[in-house]
Amino acid sequence: MRRKRAGPQPAGPSGARYKGGIMNVSITFRNLESTDALKKHIEDKVRKVRKYLQGPVDAHVVLSVERYLHEADVTISAGRLTFKGKEEREDMYTCIDKVMDKIEKQIRRTKDRAKSSRNSSGEGL
Repeated sequence: MRRKRAGPQPAGPSGARYKGGIMNVSITFRNLESTDALKKHIEDKVRKVRKYLQGPVDAHVVLSVERYLHEADVTISAGRLTFKGKEEREDMYTCIDKVMDKIEKQIRRTKDRAKSSRNSSGEGL
């Protein structure tokens, strides 16, 4: 007798299910109109760094404008790990791209450190 496999569980009201697990993205706009294009751009960028992380991921993005400077402040949490980045530019899309590049670099650096730590710990025995 074969048992049925349980299918993927629903993501819940505020999360989206992706290959690696659940991803919650919250976006706050300050002194700025919210547009679907900006939301989609942010979700695409967060999805790109999602592939490096395991388990549920929470991303908090704050976009603001003061005079001519656009600012993006991003915090990504995955389990015990938290990555933060902040960028100011004259263009919001460039600002988002740069801050996500910073966070991706932080994530890769953390993964490389963990990997090299695991590899070097067993060599002394």
